[in-house]
Amino acid sequence: MRQWTVDAFASRPFHGNPACVVEPLETWPADDWMRALAMENNQAETAFLRRTEAPDRFDLRWFTPAVEVPLCGHATLAASHVLLSELGVDAAELTYQTRSGPLTVRRAGERYQMDFPANPPRLVETPEALAGALGAEPLEVWTADRVVVVLADEATVRGLRPDVAALQVIASGLSDTRANLGVTAPADPGRPYDLVSRYFAPGSGIREDPVTGGYHCSAAPLFADKLGRAVLRFHQAYPGRGGDLECEIAGARVLLRGEAVTVAESHLRL
Repeated sequence: MRQWTVDAFASRPFHGNPACVVEPLETWPADDWMRALAMENNQAETAFLRRTEAPDRFDLRWFTPAVEVPLCGHATLAASHVLLSELGVDAAELTYQTRSGPLTVRRAGERYQMDFPANPPRLVETPEALAGALGAEPLEVWTADRVVVVLADEATVRGLRPDVAALQVIASGLSDTRANLGVTAPADPGRPYDLVSRYFAPGSGIREDPVTGGYHCSAAPLFADKLGRAVLRFHQAYPGRGGDLECEIAGARVLLRGEAVTVAESHLRL
């Protein structure tokens, strides 16, 4: 059984967000087995694919080292890169059946374009303890299936050294499903991106995620409304790594675009 490690939302190795992708399977293994392999891999996500009768359609599931998640952007990008660039699947568009409904991915020049459901957040009152847990003063707090915190500027986002355990407690009282929280602020003038983000996901067993497609399904609609623009460029500023994605609002969907690069191919002796 083969497995690839792919840096998603990256144009070169050791950037973006790494995900493991297991070669397409004929049947699903036991959930405990998939969870154990994800723990062994110790990456933010491991993607599992199951073949269907159509060569361009697959069932897709994602596991962190701790839990199965209903939606994952970077591991979907990684899986698509493996199918199209490593395994040579001949398809103009890939369709995945997932817990979040059907998702489609196609090439977009040097990048891949993923069609995901938008999840616009709603404005909520800022918890008193949030500034202390973040180490910065929030301007606004919004929530959907995860929390979106608006901060003043790029320097504030990059300089955060939060108390992640405290953030988990706060986010658990705000989020619809998961105790995860992202922050976003306008980028400094002259940057090749419009907005800068970071994402803390203790509710999924991840202290900080390098680049998070799912988070931007909420952040992109919010900031598209704020800035009056349908297309936004985000940089997720994970310390020492980081990655880039472009988001376009298309009605009730978000088109996420990013590059990917394979860094390893391995054989599982299982």
